[in-house]
Amino acid sequence: MPESPVPTQLKSQESNNTRDGASASPSRGKAHAPFTSAATPDPSDAMVLARAQAGDHHAFAILYSLHKRRIYSLCLRMVGNIAEAEDLTQEAFLQLHRKIGTFRGDSAFSTWLHRLAINVVLMQLRKKGLSLISLDEAMEPAPEEGPGRSFGAPDLTLAGAIDRLALERAVADLPAGYRLIFILHDVEGFEHNEIAAMLDCSIGNSKSQLHKARLKLREALRSNAQQEARS
Repeated sequence: MPESPVPTQLKSQESNNTRDGASASPSRGKAHAPFTSAATPDPSDAMVLARAQAGDHHAFAILYSLHKRRIYSLCLRMVGNIAEAEDLTQEAFLQLHRKIGTFRGDSAFSTWLHRLAINVVLMQLRKKGLSLISLDEAMEPAPEEGPGRSFGAPDLTLAGAIDRLALERAVADLPAGYRLIFILHDVEGFEHNEIAAMLDCSIGNSKSQLHKARLKLREALRSNAQQEARS
């Protein structure tokens, strides 16, 4: 995967820090683990975040280094175009730079950052006018749905029995709402409570939409296998 570009604004900030005697490269300092809700936050992580919120450009560069790959991965899987994904990643971090002072710790920082990135991606999809199910529409429960079991467990049949390229094509063909939840849960590894916080939906809706996405994937993969068998 190509290195996603550092936002222009961030580059100039790092340059200023370098002239002031601070290293512009996060790798020269202490390594920091990404912010997650699964483990107790490292006090040094909170310190970096607090410094970035106070306007420390070097601390912001550390946040960028920690989270850029996952944000780029999300953007790339949603839009399927490297150049566009790089632009969206840059825009997401520019949004972060503008809004980082509004983060209050009500959720994990990575959850909050992914929500910013998701909004950037969905806005781009709307601008392109793609005939895809919107996120709001995907969040609506189907009338026939009753209380269901949890669909959060790994789908071993789906994971181990299909060709990777066929799966990637099938994922790319999913409606945007389904694709987003599938990527966040099955690819990025977020829990349903984190996804619900990102998308302003219930945990039950997140589980339901993941189930629907997997059903659509199975249908697409079954159809692909039948076509290959006939050819």
